[in-house]
Amino acid sequence: MSGGGNRFGPRLGGDHTTFQLWAPSAKAVGVAIEGQGLITLTRDADGFWSGSAPAHAGARYRFEVNGRRVPDPASRFQPDDVNDPSEVIDPRAYVWRHPDWAGRPWEETVLYELHAGVLGGFQGVRERLKAIADLGVTAIELMPIGDFAGARNWGYDGVLPFAPASAYGRPDDLRALVDEAHGLGLMVFLDVVYNHFGPEGNWLPSYAPAFFDEAKHTPWGAAIDFHKPAVRRFFTENALYWLEDFRFDGLRLDAVHQILDRSWLVEVAAELRARLPDRHVHLVVENEKNDAKLLTQGFDAQWNDDFHNVLHVLLTGETQTYYCDFADQPARRLARCLGEGFIYQGEESANLGRPRGEPSGALPPTAFVSFLQNHDQVGNRALGERLTRLADPAALKAAMTLLLLCPQVPMLFMGEEVGAREPFLFFTDFHGDLAKAVREGRRREFTGQPGFSDESDCAKIPDPNAASTFEASRWTADVPDADEWRALITSLLALRRDRIAPALKGCRSIDAVVLDEKAVLARWRLADGATLTIAINLGPTSVKADLPETPLLFGAPIEDAVPPFTTLAWIEP
Repeated sequence: MSGGGNRFGPRLGGDHTTFQLWAPSAKAVGVAIEGQGLITLTRDADGFWSGSAPAHAGARYRFEVNGRRVPDPASRFQPDDVNDPSEVIDPRAYVWRHPDWAGRPWEETVLYELHAGVLGGFQGVRERLKAIADLGVTAIELMPIGDFAGARNWGYDGVLPFAPASAYGRPDDLRALVDEAHGLGLMVFLDVVYNHFGPEGNWLPSYAPAFFDEAKHTPWGAAIDFHKPAVRRFFTENALYWLEDFRFDGLRLDAVHQILDRSWLVEVAAELRARLPDRHVHLVVENEKNDAKLLTQGFDAQWNDDFHNVLHVLLTGETQTYYCDFADQPARRLARCLGEGFIYQGEESANLGRPRGEPSGALPPTAFVSFLQNHDQVGNRALGERLTRLADPAALKAAMTLLLLCPQVPMLFMGEEVGAREPFLFFTDFHGDLAKAVREGRRREFTGQPGFSDESDCAKIPDPNAASTFEASRWTADVPDADEWRALITSLLALRRDRIAPALKGCRSIDAVVLDEKAVLARWRLADGATLTIAINLGPTSVKADLPETPLLFGAPIEDAVPPFTTLAWIEP
């Protein structure tokens, strides 16, 4: 098949809609349109079945493959649930209020990760945009919205990647959210999952087994076969769809280390940029492999788990699971992270049992998205605790200062701006045997970890399928120091906007040194020639250091020492 063109999903044109489905091993395929009966489709040499029918926007349909009726894997909307009929959507019906929005440069990016369901769907997120923009945030990032089974899901069990989850609203509600954000100067990023499908509602294996490679496996089962041209095109079209039809400004590609053909990643980045040359389009990866080369092949940045992990150890003292890789000399590891980006650049990972990473010192600081919390490191905890429940408040505020002033691109997790105390839990809406398997698997996962030595301890882990687990993940600003947190973050982001962001393009690290077992000093050469210096001390006593004599950009006046639980910053001309 050819590399271009839209081969997936219905194409609405005039009085007819063209339906198309890739099912190379099927014997017969038709489309059943409600009120019209079954229309037979014809097969081409590439295994695509297609045909036109008099169907307008709003028509509901399912494919019939070898006698079984299934939803469209490229459905644009599922008005009921993922196993029910798909709906034809007119992407041209929405009238954009800000059609000339072209985005913002990457160096201005300050991300805010959020879950649309927890915030009340697309309309609920839209109502919060002004408050988010007022913080100084420049981009929101939606956790995955591809439709999933049931009424709630934490995002990573989607099975219909082209269909905005009906639990959050209709496609035009999502467009209105993006449009509103653009009017406030906010970019909108979307987290997309191209490495697996969820366990309920994915019919592809039943009629397109070639979509998967049974000889290669990921943690979710047989790997998606990106060697197949049709499979590559499915996900390339999905990325284009979000950027073109919904005008998203960027994508975060989940766990690309489980996409076993890296050539597709390079290919899709090139096509997205070629198709949208007049817009700021930003592409970010999550990649356990710390593959530095990928960040020179069309991708702006990688989520830097190393930054999070070493600061989590310094803030909490936890060293279980993957934190064991950061337990030894954490200040030295933090210094490497601030100076070179990745901490693991080819060294052996005790957690993985193999080397991890590539040299990253030649990359700019803006090639790394850093954070203190995100959906993974909070939601993947047994009880979903935020750092406000785990760390000293003064130390946590010092770490927040480092996050928001250092040249790496910062990301906040929803609720951090008020010091939210509520958990963010792993939640689903499965039923029957699958619900039982998910519940028991979740509890089994933590057996033997601190606080979960036996079955009675693990029984305290919330049932992912209980509605109460989802409701417990809704956060509020009803905490005593909410105003203090909001004021700190707003002031830090104002400094970043005015004094740091304008000189980030071309910024390079100078050095980073250990001051004490919990203290580090790092310096960067900004693009205008000035030197940004940041000193952080997460320990309980003051630490002597050779500090700049220029007036402080941020922090309390001192004499040759960094006070306990403090971050200081200077900019020297």
